[in-house]
Amino acid sequence: MDEKETLLTPDGLRKLEEELEFLKTVKRKEVAERIKQAKEFGDLAENSEYEDAKNEQAFMEGRILTVEGMLRNAKVIDNHDVRSDVVTVGATVRLEDEAGEELNYTIVGSPEADPRHDRISNESPVGRALLGKRKGQTVTVKAPGGTIKYTIKAIKR
Repeated sequence: MDEKETLLTPDGLRKLEEELEFLKTVKRKEVAERIKQAKEFGDLAENSEYEDAKNEQAFMEGRILTVEGMLRNAKVIDNHDVRSDVVTVGATVRLEDEAGEELNYTIVGSPEADPRHDRISNESPVGRALLGKRKGQTVTVKAPGGTIKYTIKAIKR
């Protein structure tokens, strides 16, 4: 199966590498210790601590595989690749909505998306609508709450 390319900023790449290192070196040992302690409680068939620890181990191993896949298929967006004349991944965009409210978003790959910190995915409705657009253009975004129009006020690296 071909895995899709993972777009990352240099900071996003560093964070994924740190997460992988933590999962492999610290978390694995913690979970193994929890499993060992839970086994000491006796009958594994009715041992909820053991079941919880095994579930945590499965989740953690799945996350390790996911992160390894993202890193294997990572394309790091160099700041030199980010343009200021057109919206690309890595650009920070200042928008104005129909009510005149200004918003600032940085367009990032989906692993780095964090809307609470104004980092939106290039695959989100707003991110998709903005890609390839220029300052002064208006984009229409179909969102669950209805249609929203944004005017691009500025683009910066």
